Amino acid sequence: MALEVAVKAAVGAPNVLGDCPFSQRVLLTLEEKKIPYKLHLIDLSNKPEWFLGVNPEGKVPVVLFDGKWVADSDVIVGILEEKYPEPSLITPPEFASVGSKIFGSFVSFLKSKDTNDGTEQALVAELSALDEHLKTHGLYIAGEKVTAVDLSLAPKLYHLVVALGHFKNWNIPESLVHVHNYTKLLFSRESFEKTKPPKEEYVIAGWAPKVNA
Repeated sequence: MALEVAVKAAVGAPNVLGDCPFSQRVLLTLEEKKIPYKLHLIDLSNKPEWFLGVNPEGKVPVVLFDGKWVADSDVIVGILEEKYPEPSLITPPEFASVGSKIFGSFVSFLKSKDTNDGTEQALVAELSALDEHLKTHGLYIAGEKVTAVDLSLAPKLYHLVVALGHFKNWNIPESLVHVHNYTKLLFSRESFEKTKPPKEEYVIAGWAPKVNA
């Protein structure tokens, strides 16, 4: 039985997989665990009636488990791990929060209109901490094997690279060699190729209203 999964459709292209990093995290988990699933693409600017009927808050991603639609990528990934324990993607608790502040720092820097407000430095500090961690622990955050924390970070790092490159002409500093290797490794995984937005322009279109606000 394929699991039913509702995720964001691309801005301006309702039949194309969209740019939501939390939706992609769920899809990455399904792909890595080889769980069959049926995709529902939701146009967030024109949500279908059936979707609002089963999910009045209208949030994505949501997954249908035992007749009930469940929201929140943290909750969904936890349920998937319980129901489909093999292969295990459990991150050792001591590594579970590595990189957890990168996304917030990225968004602050992306939306910032003031070059001296410290948001760029805050992001570089978070990326440097990740670089230091990878230098000590190996290819992935918990060592040689991909775990849930990597699948959460991968889409966020992809958004960071694409959006900051486009809107700020900014790249991850070259000196952060381990972060560069890590992003290459994540973005080249088969699961990532299958679940990322088909074009970078969908990521850019998703962020544009927030950047121009």
